[in-house]
Formats: sequence, C-alpha cells, structure tokens
Amino acid sequence: MPTVEDCEVAQTCWFTCRAEVLGGQSWTDGPLTWVREGDEQSLMFPQRLPADAVLRGVERARDTGVRIIGAWLGAEVDASALAAAGFERGWEPWWMTAAVADVGAADDPRIELQQDTLDYTGEYADYRKTLLMTRVRPQHTWYAAAYNHPSGRFAGRAWSHLGGGAQGGAAGGTAGETAGVFDMEVWPAFQRRGLGSGLLRAVVAAAADAGARHAVLNATPQGKLLYESCGFRQIGAGITWWLHLAPRG
Repeated sequence: MPTVEDCEVAQTCWFTCRAEVLGGQSWTDGPLTWVREGDEQSLMFPQRLPADAVLRGVERARDTGVRIIGAWLGAEVDASALAAAGFERGWEPWWMTAAVADVGAADDPRIELQQDTLDYTGEYADYRKTLLMTRVRPQHTWYAAAYNHPSGRFAGRAWSHLGGGAQGGAAGGTAGETAGVFDMEVWPAFQRRGLGSGLLRAVVAAAADAGARHAVLNATPQGKLLYESCGFRQIGAGITWWLHLAPRG
C-alpha cells in the first residue's frame, strides 16, 4: 500500500503537471521545489528549509505578482525558516489511501466524466481552462462533474491524476500505479445526496482503467467520513504554512 511519501509524490506531480500544462512554472532551488500557477506559488514537501532559499522564493513571488504562497510539509520538518519569513501555520492534510478495488463501482448516472464544460461562468469562467489537463494527458488526468436530479443543476466536481507519463512523471515507489484524488467538492446545497461518493468512485475508476492500483488523497475532518465509507483509511498527517502577499505599490 502507498506510504505518506507516495501521497506527497502524487501531490507534487499534480501541482507540477498543472503548471506545465496551464502555463505556470516549476523550479528547484537547492532542496526546495517550487511551483507557480497563476497568482499562487507552492513549496512542495522539502526535507529541510534553508532560510536563504525560502527568502529567495518569497522575493521571486513578490516580483512576479504572486498573491499567496502555500508550503506543504511533512509533520516532522523544522518550519522555523517559514515562521521567520512571515508564514503562518495552516491546516493539516490527513493523508488517506485505498486500493482502487475497494472504492466501489462507478455507477451513479448523475456523474459525468468530461474533457470540456460550459458549467463555469462569470467569476468562475477561468476554471474551464483547467480541463485542458484532460485533453493533454487523457491517460493520466480525469475530471468528473456531478448533476443534481431531476433539475440537472451542476452540483460538484472531482479530479484524479495518475503519476507517470511524459510530463510531470515521478519515478520510483508506486508512482506509476498510484492515482491522486484532488479538488473534490460538492456544493453545499447538494450535499448529503450521495454525490460525493459518486464523484470519488468515478474518478478512481477512470484511473483504475488506466492501470492505477491505489488511490490517495488529503482529507479534512469534514470529508474524512465520506472517504472512509468508500474504503480509504488514514495513514498519516502533514502540515501547511501560508503567506499572503500584499501587492507592491
């Protein structure tokens, strides 16, 4: 079964692939791996945090108009350099994993796998661009949408991403057979109707068809019970740190 390290690899692969496909950037500075997409910058699971390298990353963010920096860490990593740079401790990712065979069948007619959509309009219109991931990497990335019946209203979404391939692949471990589940959400008005489990099963099944044997995700307390009902179990926890940057005047 996957380890916490495998969960971290899956998360890093997802962030890096999104940046490559959607016009962002990724780079390394000593032991630090940074990813930028839009006005957000992320620091991905360093084992150590040299203060000078952290400050260089913050300065690069300021110079390029980044609004928020998020740092993803293992719980055992010394985060004093982040605190000194002004970061504040955030929420804990609860790492969970399941064998894809234990998640359940993708048989909910309210869920659709899609490669494009007209569901995002107005202030959310830019989100449609992220579905380019499913067209550039059709054997590695899947998007599912949920629709409430009988109204047919758009009710939620989820993604899965399988490591490996030409872009953003991670070597070693179980990367080539472990799919990450990301950005899963059911809008509040449609919760407690089984749509969450339907979305989860749909994106995990799509990854399983492409060769995934295991699925991993990070959960919040609100979502943990849902994931447990679909065969996931918690194997560890991490921590996030956040820095909000004011625009330079």
